[in-house]
Amino acid sequence: MADETTNTRGTGWFVALISVLLLATVVVPLLIHFGQKRHDVLPFDVTRAFPADKPLVAGEAFASTAAALMEHELSSLTGWRPNDFVLWGPRLWADNNANRQRGIILALRESVRVLKDHLTKVSSNEYDPNLVAADTAFRNDAEKFWLPSAEGKFRAGVRYLHAYVDGLKTDPPRSRPIIQRNIELIRLCQAWNDLLGDAHGSLFADLDSPWRTDDVFYRAQGVAHVIRHLAAAIAREYHREFYEVKPVVGSLLDDVIGALSRAAVMKPLVVFDGAPDGIFANHRRNLDAYITEARQKIYSIREELEK
Repeated sequence: MADETTNTRGTGWFVALISVLLLATVVVPLLIHFGQKRHDVLPFDVTRAFPADKPLVAGEAFASTAAALMEHELSSLTGWRPNDFVLWGPRLWADNNANRQRGIILALRESVRVLKDHLTKVSSNEYDPNLVAADTAFRNDAEKFWLPSAEGKFRAGVRYLHAYVDGLKTDPPRSRPIIQRNIELIRLCQAWNDLLGDAHGSLFADLDSPWRTDDVFYRAQGVAHVIRHLAAAIAREYHREFYEVKPVVGSLLDDVIGALSRAAVMKPLVVFDGAPDGIFANHRRNLDAYITEARQKIYSIREELEK
């Protein structure tokens, strides 16, 4: 009887151990994978929020989209990942989302900077104070846990963007609208080309460790995600200029949005770094195809704007 009890207990412990291993190696990764696929789709759609047949104050669509991008990351189930504590830190479990968010904040910082420095300002004008505050808040260390936390500063940046949008609607306006001249928009094209160029370089680099493959993949994808949605905002801001006056620019911009839309939601179960003639995919190269296409089209947009 004692032997049977011991065997039963031993079997129970073995089953429990197998269950825990299955949970840790199969169930949890699958939950994270499908949860990330759902999270990667931004619920905010600038074309629905600001239809082309409705009046728009210049700057409203761009700033609202920038705010929505960060709000989505902060309000997700796991929140801001790059600064999480060690047991749920960015190097454990859902590190893919952490690296994607690193790319998101990088692209968002540069885009808000151009909005502040160029799209809403000529050399003799003062900076818009809410955009200055938003730019400063977004430049807080993305991995800082507290004093101040990254989340706290980034939420402040979102509030300043909303305050900027509110200021566009007052009479007289308290905020500086987008100027809508080609020369300022060229600066944004240059910034986005630089960001996508950096992403391209990281996707083609020889990595010192195979464990970094998914890191560079998701960081580049975060950059693509931001530019995709802000490019749609620019399409709305310049709707008449791009789709009526210069339709070639509108067509190129649609190509940019299309390529980055696909790049932003690529979510392989495992990020492989296969050889060109191997049996496994090379997901870095696959993602780079879309990023390179978008980068080339943005360069063509810049050339059209310079004519």
